[in-house]
Amino acid sequence: MDINTELLVPMTDANQNFSKVVRIVDEEGLAVILKNNKPRYVIAPFSEYDEMIAWKKERSGRIEKTAVKVLEDNLEAFRELAK
Repeated sequence: MDINTELLVPMTDANQNFSKVVRIVDEEGLAVILKNNKPRYVIAPFSEYDEMIAWKKERSGRIEKTAVKVLEDNLEAFRELAK
């Protein structure tokens, strides 16, 4: 994953100067908060919230469909392993 370094804000900076985070979000569309020098949080405009939730639900649905297919395709093997 590529992350634009201009979006990165250390946790201590975000705590001390949240207006800096807001400015980055306004200018770049999101900000990434670092915790222990690792990307930990993404701050995005609230207007994108519904889209993020929809994406998350879609992803969960795809994972569930895949799990069901794996179970159906391998049911006999799972039954044998369960003995």
